[in-house]
Amino acid sequence: MTISEAARPTGLQASAIRYYEQIGLLPAAARVSGQRRYDTSILYRLTIIQRARQLGFTLEEIRQLFFGFRSVTSASQRWRTLNQKKLAELDTLLQGIKGMQRLLRKMMHRCHCETLDQCGKGIFLSGTGSAAGAANSPYGTPGQLSSKKHLRNSRHAPL
Repeated sequence: MTISEAARPTGLQASAIRYYEQIGLLPAAARVSGQRRYDTSILYRLTIIQRARQLGFTLEEIRQLFFGFRSVTSASQRWRTLNQKKLAELDTLLQGIKGMQRLLRKMMHRCHCETLDQCGKGIFLSGTGSAAGAANSPYGTPGQLSSKKHLRNSRHAPL
């Protein structure tokens, strides 16, 4: 089958198939009069690549799926191994998102500043202006209680 015949049932562009071949995810196609010719097994490999992309796997992770295991490793074991890594990555991202949601909600309910300078001063004095401070303690450190009192007096509760 030609590249366009392989592209049609998979919904991919021919350029994507050429790219996957170029980076080694697909075996080099035989050529007939300069045109790529594939057997039907290319459809299965393209389907695996598409599913992996839908699941959020990078091209490097897909490369690992195909080539990063001993040849005797079953497909299901390959998927399980990569899925465990991806799930751990997603759990980490989810925790970061939840932390950002908490911080946004606190900011929405606690910020009563009239100006951005006032807001910036309140964030700065609370110690939550850095990424580490914001992630670890949206209220600043215990040693900053006097700053918090000052913040309340300046109409800005610490975030």
